[in-house]
Amino acid sequence: MMLILGIALFALCLLLSIAWHECGHMWAAQATGMKVRRYFVGFGPKIWSFRRGETEYGLKAIPLGGFCDIAGMTTYDELAPEDESRAMYRQKPWKRLVVLFAGPLQNFILAFILIVGLAIFAGLPNLTEALPAKIGATQCVAPVQTYDVKGNLTSPKCTGGGPAADAGLRDGDKIVAIDGQPVSDWDDVTSLLKNATGAVAISYERDGVTSTTTMQPIQADISTINENGNPEHTYKPMVGIGPAAVPWKQYNVVTAFGGAAVFTGQLIGKTWDALLQMPSKVSALWHAITGGSRGADTPTSVVGASVIGGQAADHGAWSFFFFLLASINLFLGLFNLIPLLPLDGGHMAVVGYEKLRDRIRAMRGRAAGGPVDYMKLMPPTYAVIAVMGAYMILAVLADIINPIKVF
Repeated sequence: MMLILGIALFALCLLLSIAWHECGHMWAAQATGMKVRRYFVGFGPKIWSFRRGETEYGLKAIPLGGFCDIAGMTTYDELAPEDESRAMYRQKPWKRLVVLFAGPLQNFILAFILIVGLAIFAGLPNLTEALPAKIGATQCVAPVQTYDVKGNLTSPKCTGGGPAADAGLRDGDKIVAIDGQPVSDWDDVTSLLKNATGAVAISYERDGVTSTTTMQPIQADISTINENGNPEHTYKPMVGIGPAAVPWKQYNVVTAFGGAAVFTGQLIGKTWDALLQMPSKVSALWHAITGGSRGADTPTSVVGASVIGGQAADHGAWSFFFFLLASINLFLGLFNLIPLLPLDGGHMAVVGYEKLRDRIRAMRGRAAGGPVDYMKLMPPTYAVIAVMGAYMILAVLADIINPIKVF
């Protein structure tokens, strides 16, 4: 039951995030003298509304976003005679840019507020720090392992301690060297162990004392089912250890804002990198839909994010719930700044073009040009919408057929 409630709660939080984004456009437009005719959460048939001043506020039946209707966004917008001077396309470029940027800014503000809350109540991870060479868990290792097409272990279940535990290693031990070669992080550990063919000498630190033990990796037979339904065998040395998580840094009310600012900057950088990698992830999504394994770094849709958020709530992992919500808000803010119509960044690019064009015309002694004809921009706009729609459908199918497993 908690899973269903968690999914519904996270989906509601996403809807409110989009409504908050539209509030940014609305408040900025009202503050700069433009007329906001309607502000609605949802699409489709109207359920309820009320009017305050010159703006109608309300809810619509399909809870998949929202919109803010600013009079005169383009020259094709029908305007009452008294609203002509307040049309958005007639306003100074800086006013239009403020209104357009205010939506993504709201997502950044909301993400920062959530991160400050996390810093105070749960702490924040260091996104730039590698996993330490510290054992987080030891486990048994099955000599023969079979995985289905989705990457789930089907057989057999193993028993016992595993090579690492049998060699005396425990949770919390810090590995300092493997076969005499020093290690500094978990990447060094996996790099040195993946090619092991015989007994391995492990030097580790426990309670300030460094000791050395020897363990014998198991050459596990890994059987995976390929896309054609046939098994493929590989052999890997496995010792049955997992890394400890990077400890989260705790903050108080005074230090939380500075820590959150640094963390938000780090997260924006990683979110931007993920955004740039989205085109290259199409094949990974298709692979996941057609029977391949689903990587944790593949994009997810609103459906998948809501399910992951619901799982977090079901497991009581509320810090992860709000961290995921903050990450999605940063993504929404950055995504909307891409200079392609119909995104906010595309409209900002149009304003920038008009400003640059008029400056060049002024240098040549010519009058300023008129507003850009949006009808001429409709073909590339429809192309962008089609690509984004296809990508969204691909991500939704992947989330339904082969969802990402976090818990």
